[in-house]
Parts: sequence; structure tokens; C-alpha cells
Amino acid sequence: MIELTKMNGGHFTVNADLIETIEEVPDTVLTMTTGKKIFVKESRQTVKNLVKYYKREIYGGFLLKPDEEVYPECQSGQPG
Repeated sequence: MIELTKMNGGHFTVNADLIETIEEVPDTVLTMTTGKKIFVKESRQTVKNLVKYYKREIYGGFLLKPDEEVYPECQSGQPG
């Protein structure tokens, strides 16, 4: 699960496995596998990196490529 920010400033947690698409039009819109759309303050790239970081935590680094950088906000262990 990843923590994101709603457009009104409220924080919420979403199951990263249920995100189908991430678009910037110009606001960032997550489309969930259920068809629900969620607008968030984070950029598309930030959401993508948070999902990668979450997956690395779950799978114990097995998804980390040697040349791949960890998103700077996530290096402290506190994403977002």
C-alpha cells in the first residue's frame, strides 16, 4: 500500500496492486481496476516510484536492478 495526497490535502492509502493506469491531464489521475478514478497531488512519476519502492519492500529487493536509483523521498524509509 502507498500513501498519497488528495487534491484537498487529505492523505489516504491505496493498494498499489489495484492501480491500472496513471495519467497527468494535467492533474494526476489514477484509474483503479474497478474503474474508479482518483485525483492526487503527486506526479505520475512520483506515484510510479512509490509503487516500485513498495514492491521492493514486499519482495525483499528482488526487483531492484543494479543500475536503478531508489526514489530520493523513499531512501529514508518514509515514502511521500
